[in-house]
Amino acid sequence: MESIEQVIGISTVDLLSAVAGFVALIVMLAVYQTALIRDPMKGRIKDLNERREALKSGLVTTSKRRSPVKKVDKVGMLRAIADKLKLLQNEQTKKISHNLMQAGYRSNDAIVIFQIAKLTLPLVLGLVGVVLFYGIGVMPTQVDMYPVFSAALVFFGLKLPDIMVSNTKAKRTDALRKGLPDALDLLVICAEAGLTLDGALNRVARELGRGYPELADEFSLTSIELGFLPDRRQALLNLSERVDLPALRGVVTTLVQGERYGTPLATSLRVLSAEFRNERLMKAEEKAARLPAILTMPLILFILPTLFIVLLGPAACKMSDDFLSK
Repeated sequence: MESIEQVIGISTVDLLSAVAGFVALIVMLAVYQTALIRDPMKGRIKDLNERREALKSGLVTTSKRRSPVKKVDKVGMLRAIADKLKLLQNEQTKKISHNLMQAGYRSNDAIVIFQIAKLTLPLVLGLVGVVLFYGIGVMPTQVDMYPVFSAALVFFGLKLPDIMVSNTKAKRTDALRKGLPDALDLLVICAEAGLTLDGALNRVARELGRGYPELADEFSLTSIELGFLPDRRQALLNLSERVDLPALRGVVTTLVQGERYGTPLATSLRVLSAEFRNERLMKAEEKAARLPAILTMPLILFILPTLFIVLLGPAACKMSDDFLSK
């Protein structure tokens, strides 16, 4: 049987040292992230202010004496490359931009960075594979598998941007779903207190800034658009497009109907809040009901063997000693 050194071409001591160093780095990063206190709304306020200024510049006419402020394009070279390669003109660009928006990347530069990353990552990882396998000679006993490993790295680089965006979108949608019932309760209180819709959204966003920063970000942006866009219905529809959550689409439909027909929002929002809370409770009960089935395999593989060793080990040792003594 071949040893680890013969398979991968690295000594056991070096491999264990690298693994130990990597584990120590992960532990240090985990401790640092736990001890670090971050403000979840720190970077979002700047984006909201930029959105407010963009809407204001589109509605308010500037004076002739006032010189326009030029915004620095941070990805100008990448955008030029994307335009030259026509990466922003295909049919998938709109769908990708919509997915990036639902994942929380609303900047105009996000689609450029995504397309450039999807173009360059396969080339970079393919080059890394060629250097590792053909240059350094990692795993010298698996020379026949070098093309397969290199192709796997290229395929991984091609799918990595999509995987990252999908995971970010799923986590963000789950965070929005968890905070929606509490937000609706606060909206009901604000509506009964006599606040307007944009004022109520702004107030709820301030209250939920630390607990649910994603939902506070969306409500703040909707409040800004309600104050600046000429069509208030469009501002609410923008909220449903930015969030891939059916429950929030129901809230938007209720708000649109309230804006159109003047129906009271407090009663309908209270009913929606109760439904969403019941749905969240049912999901929690469903996870609790699946827990025994999920714990069956860890119980069989890890807990029961250890229990048998502890209980039957002394008896087995005693029996072996008695048989050997005879």
